[in-house]
Amino acid sequence: MEPTINNSKPSRARTKTPPTDLPGWGIDADPKNDPTYPMKQRTDAEQTGYSWERPTLQQPDVEILKSLERPNLTAVFGTSTPPSGLSGMLRRHAYANYSENDNRHWFTLVLADKINVVECVLDDLASGHVPNIFKEKGYKASWQHDRKGLIVSLGTTLAITAGLAYLAWPKNKRGKKPKSRTVYPS
Repeated sequence: MEPTINNSKPSRARTKTPPTDLPGWGIDADPKNDPTYPMKQRTDAEQTGYSWERPTLQQPDVEILKSLERPNLTAVFGTSTPPSGLSGMLRRHAYANYSENDNRHWFTLVLADKINVVECVLDDLASGHVPNIFKEKGYKASWQHDRKGLIVSLGTTLAITAGLAYLAWPKNKRGKKPKSRTVYPS
């Protein structure tokens, strides 16, 4: 017996009839239940600018850094830690020269943060206060709740510090024996 091949096209009546037996069919047919309904009624009123009176802005009494993309200061801003020292110079450089979409902006700010930590420790020492770095970094809690993470973190820091110290050490003092000179009898 030969297999039969059905070359007939689906009937027109079958393709035009909505499959109402499918669960959820026609759920978005009601325009009042359409989640994009407000956008369809857009009036472009938001293109005319502020439609409300802008509140009183905070006045700066310390140096405030703002990105190149902003023409003016934000309405409110923090004033607790104005830029100062070497970290402040780096921050000013980052904000004045690099856009926020430039990686150099962010890398400079991260470097400024790290330098600011050292500046603060030196400031504490200069004022006679010895910082309790173990307590301030939360190592006690890390030891109680994430001992493995603390060990990995400290080990990584120690390895990086040792590597940098090794690279900074003069090459001729890294344990290499100086080349012996052959002395020929004359």
